[in-house]
Parts: sequence; C-alpha cells; structure tokens
Amino acid sequence: MARTTHTVTNQPPPLVGHDTYTADRALVAAVERHVDTEVRDEVGGELAALGRTCGSAQVQEWGVQANENPPRLRTHDRQGRRIDEVDFHPAWHRLLGKGVSAGLTAAWSRPAGHVRRAAAFLLWTQVEAGNGCPLSMTHAAVPALRTDPALAAEWEPRLTSTVYDQGLRPAATKAGALFGMGMTEKQGGSDVRANATAARPLAEDGAYELTGHKWFCSAPMSDGFLVLGQAAEGLTCFLVPRVLADGERNVFLVQRLKDKLGNRSNASAEVEFDGTWARRVGEEGRGVATIIEMVAATRLDCVLGSAGLMRQAVAQAVHHCAYREAFGGRLIDKPLMRNVLADLALESEAATTLALRLAAAYDDGGEQERAFLRIAVPAAKYWVTKRCTPVTVEAAECLGGNGYVEESGLPRLVRESPLNSVWEGAGNIQALDVLRALRREPEALHAYLREVGAARGADHRLDAAIKALLTELADLEGIEARARRLAERLALVLQGALLVRFAPSEVADAFCASRLGGDWGSAFGTLPHTLPLKDLVERARIPV
Repeated sequence: MARTTHTVTNQPPPLVGHDTYTADRALVAAVERHVDTEVRDEVGGELAALGRTCGSAQVQEWGVQANENPPRLRTHDRQGRRIDEVDFHPAWHRLLGKGVSAGLTAAWSRPAGHVRRAAAFLLWTQVEAGNGCPLSMTHAAVPALRTDPALAAEWEPRLTSTVYDQGLRPAATKAGALFGMGMTEKQGGSDVRANATAARPLAEDGAYELTGHKWFCSAPMSDGFLVLGQAAEGLTCFLVPRVLADGERNVFLVQRLKDKLGNRSNASAEVEFDGTWARRVGEEGRGVATIIEMVAATRLDCVLGSAGLMRQAVAQAVHHCAYREAFGGRLIDKPLMRNVLADLALESEAATTLALRLAAAYDDGGEQERAFLRIAVPAAKYWVTKRCTPVTVEAAECLGGNGYVEESGLPRLVRESPLNSVWEGAGNIQALDVLRALRREPEALHAYLREVGAARGADHRLDAAIKALLTELADLEGIEARARRLAERLALVLQGALLVRFAPSEVADAFCASRLGGDWGSAFGTLPHTLPLKDLVERARIPV
C-alpha cells in the first residue's frame, strides 16, 4: 500500500472557466459609458463571448505553450536558398487567429469600433501579450495608409479582415493580411531622423529600392511593413511587402531574433534591406508626419496592454488571497493584505478607465477630441505603462513564494510589464512629446482642461490638484527637466477627474485621497485605513 506523505489543502483553485469581461466591473462600466445604446447589446455580447474565451482553460494553455516555445529563425532552406522565415508554435497561430477573428484589427469602420476593440485588446492581453504586437501594428497601419488613397483601397480591406490567413504569399491572394513596422536603427534608436536607410527611386511611379537596416522590426512574418528611409527630400515612409505581386520574395534579410526579457512568444528581428522593393507612402520628406498616426495608435495599445496586464495580475492576487488561509483566517480578510489588494485594484481601475476614455476619443473623431488625444495619449502612455511593473511585482508578492514560480503565471506578467514603457517611445520620449504638444498646439491643453474641468467642484483634492497643475504649467523655468513630473501630474489629474465623474464614490475617494491628496506611502498597501477597503477588493474579485 502506497504511503501518503501529505494531502494538498489550502491552495486556491485555478482561475479558469470564467468570463473575464463581465467579471471586470470597471471595464464593463467604461464600455457601457462610451458605447451608444443602439449597439450596446451587440458590443456587450461580443465582449462577453471573448471574455469566456479568454477565461477558458484551453486558451490559457495556448498562452503558456506559446511562451514556452519561442519562435525560431530559419535563414536558409536545406538546399542553401535564403528564405528568412520564422517558425512559431501552433499555439501562437491559434491565438493570433482568435485575435484577428475577434476584430482586433477591425476597429476603423465599425460602430464604436475603437472602444469595442480597446476592451477586447485589454482582455486578450491577459491571455498572452506577445501576439498583441502584430495585432496592434496591423490595426495602427490603417491611418498611415490612408494618406495614400490608392494604397488604402488596396490594403485596408486585407488589414481589417477577420480572417487570419497564415503564410507568405502575394497579399492579393490572401483573405487577410498582417502588418509590422520598422523604424529604429542601430545608430539612432528613437531619434529616427538619424536613420541611414537609403531610398532610391525606380522607374515605376512611387516605387523605390531600399538599402539599409532596421534594428527592431516587429512581427517579421507579416505580409507588409511600414518603414522609414531617407529619400531625396528627406525621411520618408515606405511600404515593404514580404512577397512581391509576382510571387517572388522581396529582399528582407532577417539577421537574427532578439533574445528579450519578456514577450517571448513574439519575434522581434534585426533585418537588412539590400535592393528591397518598396512603395512610398505619403510625400517624400514627410515620413514622420505620415507615420505619426500609426505611432499614436500603437501608443494607445501600450496603455491598453499595460492596463490588461495589471488587471490580470490584480485578479490573480485577489483570487489567491480569497482562498488562501494563514494565521487563523483568509488572507483577503487580513487588514494589511486587504490594504495591499485595494491599492492594487485602485491602480488597475484607474488605468482601465483612462485607456477606454482615450479609445472613445478615437471613435468620436472630432476636432476637440483629436486635440485632447494629442496631449492625453503621451501622458497616459508615460504614466500607465510605468505603473505596470510595480503593480505586477506587488501582485506576485501577494502569492508569496508561489508567485515567484513560473507555473503561477505571475513571472510571465512581471517580465512583460516593462515592455510597453519601452516600445513606441520610452518615458523621456513621451514626456517630451507632452511638452511639444503644449508648445505647438495650445488647443491640446484647452481640450485637456475642458476634460478635467468637467469634474471641478466634486472633490476638493482634485480641485487642488488641478490648481497645482495650472501653476506648474505657468512656470516654464527648467520645463524640460520637469517634463516627467508634468506628464505624471497630467495623467494623475485626468485619472482622478474620470473616476470622480464615473466611478463609484469609494473608488474616487480612495484615488483622490492617495494619488492626489498625498495621504499615501511610497509602496502599495498604504491607503488610509479609514477607506472602505473591503469594497475596493470585492469590486476587483472574479467570482468563480
């Protein structure tokens, strides 16, 4: 008879078999707030179906498999011919196919398209963040291509398709296509005006030959790429197809794949162009202006991705503490742990609320909303993405030693957490972009102040924070050295204003007391003990 050394007790059940959308009260409220009544039921049903997919054991296992089996580069076939292909685990393709079919590249022509896609992207990130890269790039390429109506007419139907058509073939033969992007080079990084890739015009109108390299090229198995190169009139945007119209492969030399901290399932490549065929997008010398709308859209996805990672980390921490007992009771009922969980939940809800407000501005598309986005997107990208790492690390700590073990899923979130702060312009770039908007586009500040002004008078701490912000904006002395501080204040005041207007009173009160009123420590778990912390934690809990 086999001996039984121990019985497994006091361990939480797996957090699977639930609807990640309807369980996220902050996300549901934001969607209902920003979606017109005519399509609200349709959008809610669509997101609930995706939420059930995200919460399923099968799809979560695909996320694990995709990360445990990273992509592999094959530069040559067995006969020695150059092929430059990247092989992915089948789970990657299943996830990418699900993401495409869920409409994560189809926002631009649907009612409430950006809000419904933003909510879906936030949910999908929680399953596996790596495949968000090609989904994001494909979605964001649309506004750049629209600067050339002929290119948009050719490519937009493919990019917004809900069919994932795997494999390298001429794009015209495919039911759907994906896009990547290549902007940075070894010598310049974020300073893309230092790019050295040379573009030589060919006889065909709008066609060029590229010679150069890209230090970071996302999703190298995509069907096309938007890249920057130097033409006669200066930095210019180009479309580089992987396969030419006649079926011949374009010159797209993948030198190696990056060995990254996180985002392991996704391929990020170094590529070289050597007589590579490209089509100009927009005017020569207007490369940054052409691609800037794509960059803005991907920056919003960085905010959404970080909000999704935070939500998943908080959900896992709250779930663990709801079942785990120590020192005579459940962890979730211990006053100090409850404070930690409430603080984490507050950060997560503030990020979600802000991210969906930005998506709603895209759906509106009016002049005032576009001006608002010009300052709100870089401020949000700066702040929300920087909050992601401390949130995921603290959430992992809530699980104790279990949170440091790969099987818990928290280490994957921790490794992923710094990424969105780095991609699409790191912190300094975002802070300086805020300054640029303030200096060049006064209507951007006016739109921002109108937004936060809608909440004035509702909370004295928010009113004081708005006043302090205006004082800071009036002082231009050493403004560049203060750019990070300013971006942070802009984001916090905006989050506070949105929560005061739309969140339950206990959420708004806790945020204003801690983030705006200064009644907070330097670590999570330092909220004023008189706040209704239990209510904050329960709001973040997934009932299973």
